[in-house]
Amino acid sequence: MRANATGLPAPGPAAAAAPAEAVTTLYQAHALGLIRLAVVMLGDRPAAEDVVQEAFCGLYRRWHSLADTGKALAYVRSSVINGCRTVLRRRLRQRSVDPLTGDQPGESAEAVALVSEEHRQVLAAMRRLPSRQREVLVLRFYLDLDEAETAASMRISRGTVKSTTSRALAALGRILGEQQS
Repeated sequence: MRANATGLPAPGPAAAAAPAEAVTTLYQAHALGLIRLAVVMLGDRPAAEDVVQEAFCGLYRRWHSLADTGKALAYVRSSVINGCRTVLRRRLRQRSVDPLTGDQPGESAEAVALVSEEHRQVLAAMRRLPSRQREVLVLRFYLDLDEAETAASMRISRGTVKSTTSRALAALGRILGEQQS
C-alpha cells in the first residue's frame, strides 16, 4: 500500500477499512510536534498532552466522514488549536485562587528548571500577545508552516496571516524590549 505525504495510507478501500492503523501512523509521526505546539500555546505540558490526545480521538471517531484522508494532519492541527483555545477560555473563567493565601498557583519546580531564562521570557512575551497573533507565530515559526498551511489551520486568509504575523512580530519586539529595559 502506497503512503501519501502525511505518511497515511493512500485513500481507497484499504485506507477506509483501517482507521486505527492510519490514525496510529499519524500519531506516531506528528504527536510530539503537536504537543510542543500545545505547550507553547498553553504553557502546561499535561494540558497540552490532553488536548492532543483528544484531537486524535476526534480524528479516529470522524475518520470515515473525512472527505480527504490526506488532509488528516491539517484536521488534527486545527483540532489542537481549537482545543487550546477552549482550555484558555476555561482557564479565564475558572481563575483558580488558593483559598488560604489568595494566591494563584505558580509553575512547578520541574517546569522552572527545564526552561532557560531567555526561553521563559519569550514564552511570557508570547502569552501577552492576543491569541490570534500568538497562534500565527507558533504555526509559522515553531511548526514552520507556510502561509497557506497556517491560513488553512486557522481558517483565515493568507493576507490575514501576513498582516497578523507582521503585527505579532512588532508587538513581540516591543514586549521583549520592555523586559530588557
